[in-house]
Amino acid sequence: MSDASVPTHMKSWVISTNGERMDVALTDAPVPEPGPNQLLVRMRAASLNRGEFIAGHGLHKPGAAKPVGMEVSGEIAKAGSAVTGFKAGDKVMGRCPGAFSGYALMDAREAIAMPSHLSWEEAAAAPLAFMTAHDMVIAQGGLRKDEWLLVTGISAGVGVAALQLAKAIGAKVIGTSGSAEKLRKLKALGLDVGIETRKGDFHEAVMKATEGRGANLVINNVGGSVFAETIRALAFEGRHATVGYVDGVLEATVDIEALHQKRLRLFGVSNKLRTAEQKLTSVAAFKSDVLPALAEGSMRPFVDKIFEFGDLPEAKAYMDENRHLGKIVLRGVG
Repeated sequence: MSDASVPTHMKSWVISTNGERMDVALTDAPVPEPGPNQLLVRMRAASLNRGEFIAGHGLHKPGAAKPVGMEVSGEIAKAGSAVTGFKAGDKVMGRCPGAFSGYALMDAREAIAMPSHLSWEEAAAAPLAFMTAHDMVIAQGGLRKDEWLLVTGISAGVGVAALQLAKAIGAKVIGTSGSAEKLRKLKALGLDVGIETRKGDFHEAVMKATEGRGANLVINNVGGSVFAETIRALAFEGRHATVGYVDGVLEATVDIEALHQKRLRLFGVSNKLRTAEQKLTSVAAFKSDVLPALAEGSMRPFVDKIFEFGDLPEAKAYMDENRHLGKIVLRGVG
């Protein structure tokens, strides 16, 4: 794509915080110019990430609206003067602030060559979900073959990616969801045990499934309302990842005795305070541990529904109503 074919202006979705409400609006904006180490990417698809639309996650400060969107797939329209390894016309995917725009700037170090057999929508659904899942399941969680993983709120994009990664390494997976239909569909991806609940009442079922040992690793997508139960459900030397709090409950009581006696390890997963260099470790892990499986087709991103570019409010509402299983994707403007 030549510079002459890049327009000067584009449509761009912005988000603003109004109390506990997050509002999106479609605006006109100038097409940005890439810096020396950046890529200007023409957006073909971009996926929604729930944390960006929850005021309590603190990703947006009150005040002026800012571009929204965090990951994209698209074609490079222009490469910065210091970029090597990529050129105009290459298909890429990756983390990209302001992804819900006609064009967006991507740090060239974050760019991932797009596997040829993936659709734009699948490629946009892969990077952040699998980077986050890898952090929890492998990098920090150290899940091993034949161990048990428990995921609360498993139908979310990160939950589905964690299920896929866990099954790829030979682990067994228990998932909770308020939807029996979603749990049924996840059986096709290898879910071993589905527990239909939105409450912290699954300890007994987990113990039954694991023959009284408990889960070796817990991923808590739900939040404080189920935290105490996830601690109860952990096995000796269990690991506990906190990644979301869609319930809005930001405080929970820690059972110090269980933490002590069972030698538990608790950790959080968030990119908010990580440096650019730290974030690049997750990109490298994705390229080494996930990208080969995506490239050969043994693992595919799970896209639930695709919305047109102008329908971000409807896509957000669909997500807010917890109707999705896996990822929701916004299709590019053309």
